[in-house]
Amino acid sequence: MTEPEQGEPIRVGCRALEVHDPVQQAGVSLRVLYPTLAPDREEPFGPFTLALAMDAAVEGAGLPLVLISHGTGGTPWTHRDLAAHLARSGFVAGLLQHPGNHRADDRLAGKAINLENRPRHVRLAIDAVLTDPSLGGHLRRGGVAVVGHSLGGYTALAVAGGRPWAAPWETPDGRAAPLAVERDPRVRALVLLAPATPWFMAPDGLTGVRLPILMRTGEKDAHTDPAHAAIVERGLPEPGLLQHRVIPNAGHFAFLSPYPDHLKSPAIPPSQDPEGFDRAAFLPILFDDVVTFLREALAGRPPGAVAADGPPVSRERS
Repeated sequence: MTEPEQGEPIRVGCRALEVHDPVQQAGVSLRVLYPTLAPDREEPFGPFTLALAMDAAVEGAGLPLVLISHGTGGTPWTHRDLAAHLARSGFVAGLLQHPGNHRADDRLAGKAINLENRPRHVRLAIDAVLTDPSLGGHLRRGGVAVVGHSLGGYTALAVAGGRPWAAPWETPDGRAAPLAVERDPRVRALVLLAPATPWFMAPDGLTGVRLPILMRTGEKDAHTDPAHAAIVERGLPEPGLLQHRVIPNAGHFAFLSPYPDHLKSPAIPPSQDPEGFDRAAFLPILFDDVVTFLREALAGRPPGAVAADGPPVSRERS
């Protein structure tokens, strides 16, 4: 990717796209954050604010594209700080909202059709950004990454070649069944944050996933316990491509942007952390890990694959 001239501060541009899903007959809202040199200002970003330069010119060429998939009933807004950090680091980051499975419209939660819709939303979002007249010419064509939190982790694995099955309680006829999802060969790396994974428990559930993966899970996650990570660890055909670290004292929502004080409440679970966990201190470390991993993975060098101090799969707690 090209570098800006020395001394010029990189800011975050934002472009809003609306992507039509012809199968679901629904719109997929997409906010694309990218590097720019234009002046920024605080802008509304869902219920939050973010320093953005709306529809500003993109700075750079050959920029890698990263799509971020939120969890079930969640929102893209809670991943704003990760997306902004990626943009300032020379990536283009797309935050998509899954229709029928977000905070304002969650009617498809727990249904097989939602599990089939989500990976397609990612593919359509990739298409939209790559062909956008303002963004497409600045993008690298050699590969895309997907970041997923919770059910977004399922989504990332499905679009990367996973073969999921729906449980009986998720299907109309009450029978377990394979889910119709399609691998996108443009996806070359994944970041899984507290991923939800039981749909891949079949012996061949993850044998089609052959790409570098960074996985971070929380020691005190009450939603996706260690069994979810174990499905990934034992199911990948090339475990040497996986880097996994358990974050001490972290809960399920440790990977989301911090909530402002006036929105922190036990009634808003994503705003809460286990006692003693400092989300604001942890996230910059996570963001730097993600940037380092993606730069190497999308350059075709699987991170840690030939590390002298052992394999990249790790249960270390740090």
